[in-house]
Amino acid sequence: MTAQPEAVNPSHGKVLFYLVLTTFFWGGSFLFTKIGVADVAPPYFVLLRFVLASLIMAVLCLPRLHRLDRDTLRRGMIVGLALGITNLTFVVGIQGTSISRAGVINNLFVLFIPLIARTIWKDRIGSLNLVGIVLASCGIALLASGGGAGFNRGDLVSTLCAFFIAIHIISVSRVLKDEDVWLVSLVQFCVVSLLAAAVAFVFQPDFVVPSFKASASIVYCAIFPTVICFTLQNSYQRFVTPTQAGLIYTLDPVWSLLAGFMVLGERLSLREWVGCGLIFLAVLLPLVIRFAFEQRLINYYLKK
Repeated sequence: MTAQPEAVNPSHGKVLFYLVLTTFFWGGSFLFTKIGVADVAPPYFVLLRFVLASLIMAVLCLPRLHRLDRDTLRRGMIVGLALGITNLTFVVGIQGTSISRAGVINNLFVLFIPLIARTIWKDRIGSLNLVGIVLASCGIALLASGGGAGFNRGDLVSTLCAFFIAIHIISVSRVLKDEDVWLVSLVQFCVVSLLAAAVAFVFQPDFVVPSFKASASIVYCAIFPTVICFTLQNSYQRFVTPTQAGLIYTLDPVWSLLAGFMVLGERLSLREWVGCGLIFLAVLLPLVIRFAFEQRLINYYLKK
């Protein structure tokens, strides 16, 4: 019996649905992290989240654990270190600012990627990215002059988080080759757990038992934006171009803005709204133009 076409090449609508669902779960992590770190110190929140995620992934990886070799372990540890720093800065940033601002600022990773590639590998930045960097700088300046505390410590750490998100994405593309992505993720989750444990031991040795709200937040973040989002992203992102994926992932701050407004009662000043809008535009504009260029190329070759 031949395989169903759906199993080989899912419909475009199905791909879009699951990738948008991924952004919804990621956006939810801002809200639940904000709730969790109100009761649990940031390194312990990361530790508990990734210990649980590691246990879940270990169960899922049982049939393939025998394929875990030294090379996969080494590469997983490298990208896991970047993922660990990303998550530690993520929770510290959210603890110090609103999830509305953090969600928008984290999206700056799209602009940090070409800057890092230019610095290390001398890649060309491109005029579109330069325009985006200028717009983002204007947006950050407006955020710095708006709101009660201006551009505060949490905003700064969230910007640092965006930088490490870019580092993690680059490390995945540069370091990983043909490894089993499930096993790599298991190694990554374990490395994040060990890194968070070390940071907690050094900076906050006193552990406080999480409240019910904090425990529920940890469970959500371990299951949905970690294990499930990994599965959805690796299952469906390969059916769209990187530009299309980037456009879809810009929905992350939309969900965090909605959650902050509707659940936490966060309100932004006019300057903050304009600043967030400029940062959002800085990320979105290059992606939209690239997408339009891709579509023109596709249409051109289809007509030939």
